[in-house]
Amino acid sequence: MRDTTTAEAPSELHDPEHRHRDVRKGGARAAVFGVSDGLVSNASLVLGMEGAHPAVAAVRLAGLAGLFGGALSMAAGELISMRAQAELLERELEVERAEIARHFDGEHRELQMIYERRGIAPAVAYELASEMMATPERALETHAREELGIDPDELGSPVTAAGASFASFALGALVPLVAVLAVSGAAGAVLAVVASGAAALLVGVTLAYFSGRPPWRSAVRQLAVCAAAATVTFGIGTLVHHLGVL
Repeated sequence: MRDTTTAEAPSELHDPEHRHRDVRKGGARAAVFGVSDGLVSNASLVLGMEGAHPAVAAVRLAGLAGLFGGALSMAAGELISMRAQAELLERELEVERAEIARHFDGEHRELQMIYERRGIAPAVAYELASEMMATPERALETHAREELGIDPDELGSPVTAAGASFASFALGALVPLVAVLAVSGAAGAVLAVVASGAAALLVGVTLAYFSGRPPWRSAVRQLAVCAAAATVTFGIGTLVHHLGVL
């Protein structure tokens, strides 16, 4: 007789209520990376300027320029790249739409073969392909997914992506800038280091949420990257000061 006292019920083996994170669009993840870029970039710039011992106004101006220059550069790059990508994908969709209209049977057979290569029986693959080709809209969406690996309804908005890049970079760059705006001289540099370090740890913990890795590991790695970049630029600024290049 089977021992049912130790057998797990199906509901215990698999939780039907579990949810996966949506990692396809990655909007929140991209925003966190933007904050990280802004933080590392402007912390390095501000501390590099501090190492050269210029006037306080020069450090603050550099931090301000770094924030807006970097954020605008990120936004412009995102706008151009997203626009170009959308145009390329739209062209491919137009090509596919024309092929479906001109060579319906060939496209039907092509879709059937895709399903067969995935291990579906020929008869079932034929019926499935017929169902997917029932309307022009469904046919285009299916071929776009299966052949091109894209979703026609999710090509992305270049303007939205550019705005998000600007805002996220500026948010990260604001951390060291606020420190040197609030406090002058060496104390401002120390405050910038402390604030940037704390922000780097927070960014690392947030990134760990998306990767599922231990938060402490991601936090330490983010802190190490930020510290290394800032140390290098501070060293370069100090060297420039001692050599009297400027």
